[in-house]
Amino acid sequence: MACAQGPDPLGAGGGGERRPRWDNRLQYLLSCIGFAVGLGNIWRFPYLCQTYGGGAFLIPYLIALVLEGIPLFHIELAIGQRLRRGSVGVWKAVSPYLGGVGLGCLTVSFLVSLYYNTVLTWVLWYFLNSFQSPLPWGSCPLDLNRTGLEAECQASSPVSYFWYRQTLNITADISDSGSVQGRLLACLAAAWAIVYLCVIRGIESTGKVQVLRSPRVWLDAATQIFFSLSLAFGGHIAFASYNPPRNNCEKDAVTIALVNSMTSLYASIAMFSVLGFKAANDHGRCLDRNILQLINAFDLPDQSVSRDDYAAVLTHLNATQPDRVARLCLETCRLEDFLDKVPEGPQTVSTGLGLTGLWAVSKGHRAGPVPRLGSVSRKPVASDAICLTGTAGQGPGRPRTPAVSGTQGPGHVVGSPIRRQLSPVPRGLQSPTSCAVLKGERSSPSGAHLWPVVRPERVGPLLSLRGVSPLCHRLGLAGACHSASARVPVLQSASGTGLAFIIFTEAILHMPGAPGWAVLFFGMLFTLGLSSMFGNMESIITPLLDVGLVHRSVPKEVLSGLVCLVCFLSATCFTLQSGNYWLEIFDNYVAPLDLMVLAFFEVVGVAYVYGVQRFGDDIECMTGRRPGLYWRVTWRVVSPLLLLTIFVAYVAVLAWTPLSYRAWDAQYVRFPLRQEKSYPGWVQATCVLLCFLPTLWVPAVALVQLLAECRRRKDGWQARNPVLCVEHLDCEQGLL
Repeated sequence: MACAQGPDPLGAGGGGERRPRWDNRLQYLLSCIGFAVGLGNIWRFPYLCQTYGGGAFLIPYLIALVLEGIPLFHIELAIGQRLRRGSVGVWKAVSPYLGGVGLGCLTVSFLVSLYYNTVLTWVLWYFLNSFQSPLPWGSCPLDLNRTGLEAECQASSPVSYFWYRQTLNITADISDSGSVQGRLLACLAAAWAIVYLCVIRGIESTGKVQVLRSPRVWLDAATQIFFSLSLAFGGHIAFASYNPPRNNCEKDAVTIALVNSMTSLYASIAMFSVLGFKAANDHGRCLDRNILQLINAFDLPDQSVSRDDYAAVLTHLNATQPDRVARLCLETCRLEDFLDKVPEGPQTVSTGLGLTGLWAVSKGHRAGPVPRLGSVSRKPVASDAICLTGTAGQGPGRPRTPAVSGTQGPGHVVGSPIRRQLSPVPRGLQSPTSCAVLKGERSSPSGAHLWPVVRPERVGPLLSLRGVSPLCHRLGLAGACHSASARVPVLQSASGTGLAFIIFTEAILHMPGAPGWAVLFFGMLFTLGLSSMFGNMESIITPLLDVGLVHRSVPKEVLSGLVCLVCFLSATCFTLQSGNYWLEIFDNYVAPLDLMVLAFFEVVGVAYVYGVQRFGDDIECMTGRRPGLYWRVTWRVVSPLLLLTIFVAYVAVLAWTPLSYRAWDAQYVRFPLRQEKSYPGWVQATCVLLCFLPTLWVPAVALVQLLAECRRRKDGWQARNPVLCVEHLDCEQGLL
């Protein structure tokens, strides 16, 4: 069937108007790459690589890219280019029963746009504050009386204080909404105004090894593909609908996917370089603090101890004067700790203290000597039977924290794992106002208890960090307790907003010409996020026009303005003092599950509802060659099975994961750690609603269509097949 030249019958939703086109192919490719490459490439991908062992994460990532990402990406580009409609019109044309897939894509794009542009709001705020010297997050501000520094800043860090207090002014609980922050509201309005100016006329303006055994790494790798390639958002379908009919969509899919992945790898190299620079600086300052203590305590000449010979000097002093060394509050300065290799959570390096010496141990394995007491023990310290004594967190403004489960009563610890008997805590270590995590052990040759074995990371919740506990001083662990508790906030901030607004801002402070680097960094983040917002906006505006929800007589400028205005008003909730908590809810529960479900229906709709054979005819009609075996196998079998497996595993993981969040509370006993809290019941209901809201369109539309068919007294199920005749396409009628 030859296609007559003239108006595009589908491009205007059946209205007979000619559909706009890209000026050139490069403009289209850059727009798709800009939509795909976003903030997730800068901070989520490097974080996942770091969490799962660097190169090991690339194995599931590349498998998911080849078997899931590229095939689905090809489907979206091909079907958008062939049907020349947005997401809603495309899937409604494939089958009326799949119309909910397009509405789900539109809903996901709308919800993601709300919080995604809020992140750009924060980036814009930091960008504007970068034009200062010194940078405002480089030091703690004065308190209200101008007599000292802010206590909250001193207890945490200047970068954390600037983020949580001066930027977000965050509340201590999600139930306390607080007030709208005027500075964030102004930046949010500016961000949406910039987005509007860029999309005001649509594409005419826009275009210018062990770890592999864990199912979690495969889930994160697969979901990263969706975020990274922006699959199932509908934006790529909308972009492809403006392509000429004979554009090689197969080549575009592979090219864009590879460019996106290479960008993620390149960004990881840059991020790891910055994190390594920060770790080296922190490690050096840690050594300098210990060297200063040694010089003052032993009356050594100034500059007599350097970083290079610190270990040798300490070993000599520890062997000749162990008592004096034990009384010092030396920090454990291990470069590995500052590199933040361990995942977020309590499984960090612990410290074991015995009668004959002290060892740094991790999960029960000997990791290296720590200079605290006498000689160094040659026996590894086991890791089990955790308990504690007394109560914790007593003091003004701090709740009285009872001993955790497993305690055998004040003044006792669980006995060795061999005899399981109670052992009295020595009188000198009993403290009614502080609490340590102690373990009784029998790992010495004589069989005597090697105790206490202290985990500084677990001491954190029990000690007031405003003043180091007397117990830590008695044990010679003041520095270890402080340094361990100070490291965990960095781990809590290693992904997402924490990487950009806490870790990277701290690293920038140590660079020469820090304001210039800050301007470049946050300018880069803003442009990356802005290009992704173009695709989100197009995936909302194009379907509204194509399916007739908005009359085509409405100017594109007016429609774009109305959409941006609605999004701006809806996103004002994120400018509240509790807005960061709500943004985390949207980020965690809106997209991951919904994108997998929508992508599953997309590939099933093409492979089994429409048919791979006819879909191949359409691709041959557009590109001149049929899809190869790789495409047919992945569309029919591999991608649907992989998506279904990931969906089941994701739901299982989600079901076993408590709905909780981390609150920034200066009164928390482990501050500056964020307090783990459970969501209130009404917030949990909101999380569930956001998790399933976009996907509810799929069964809802199918049910409405089924009832309509029943009312028309038609038996069976068959999709409507509108005539598709794309201009300048001289081949048989293809898709639909």
